[in-house]
Amino acid sequence: MSGGKRLFEGPEIHKLPNETTQVKEEEDMKPKVFVTRQIPEAGLKVLREKTELELWPHGDVAVPREVLEERMPHIQGMLALLSDRIDEYLIARGSHLKVITNYAVGTDNIDVRFATSRGVTVTNTPDVLTDATADLTFALMLGVARKMVEGNRVARSGRWIWAPDLLAGEDVFGATLGIVGFGRIGRAVARRAQGFSMRLLVAARDSAARDAAELGAQLVPLEELLAESDYVTLHCPLTTETAGMMNEDAFRRMKKNAIFINTGRGKLVDQQALGRALSEGWIAGAGLDVFDPEPLPPDHPLFAAPNLLPLPHLGSATRRTRERMAVMAAEDLVAVLEGKIPCYPVRA
Repeated sequence: MSGGKRLFEGPEIHKLPNETTQVKEEEDMKPKVFVTRQIPEAGLKVLREKTELELWPHGDVAVPREVLEERMPHIQGMLALLSDRIDEYLIARGSHLKVITNYAVGTDNIDVRFATSRGVTVTNTPDVLTDATADLTFALMLGVARKMVEGNRVARSGRWIWAPDLLAGEDVFGATLGIVGFGRIGRAVARRAQGFSMRLLVAARDSAARDAAELGAQLVPLEELLAESDYVTLHCPLTTETAGMMNEDAFRRMKKNAIFINTGRGKLVDQQALGRALSEGWIAGAGLDVFDPEPLPPDHPLFAAPNLLPLPHLGSATRRTRERMAVMAAEDLVAVLEGKIPCYPVRA
């Protein structure tokens, strides 16, 4: 080789000229994919084998909007997180975009209808995080009911004397649990509640009546569920009808000793009303894994409310679940780019 820059140092590699050209062409044909955050390596491995992968490298910082805008015209696929807002403007910039896969069950961060109208497939990762989220729902119920955060703080202080009323909380065993929404996660929560001999009330569409009956639950109007439940937990999708459904009126309908749990979507709740409900004693406590926005600013008034147990969106946060989500998302993304039908398409 003379006059040009060598691609390889070391011994000469003997290939026929057309072989080298063919390999280069095949590499160039790999579709370009942008991943908006570090995900488990098992998912990245799937993508590296089949695509030209670009990964936002700052795991503790969300990808800036301007970076998304800049990358969109150059990619065929995107793997996004629930915190990434993929709206009409961004999708329209994706002149070569074929697929957006969401590393989550929910897809309210993506304009699915507009994407579909542009021929862009949207996929998600359902089923796999059902049990992890249901487990966390019960962890929040028990944590709030038995004042575990306060107990941890008192124990670490080294300044406490046992007394009959020391951090006395609420019973879970034998209590009434109200489940709002009865999809995969709602049903998984109901199955766990059976082990606590809980009375189960469900507020959901009439089509859920059979599933509710099979799990020993009673389908009731939301107003009745709120009034009779010792615990109320949200597992319904975010829609125009459900947004802000837990408002002042809803919290005032609940028992004063009731506990509210949300591992669904932050926008289902009027957070100002919830703050008042806790501060003014309308309800006894709340456990939240989701907020609007995320993260909620540390000086938000909700954090000043008593008996609040907040978590940073940990519903699916087990190592096994997060790894399976990564592989599911990556495999569906690759399937679409290869002209195949994905396993988990989202309908507009």
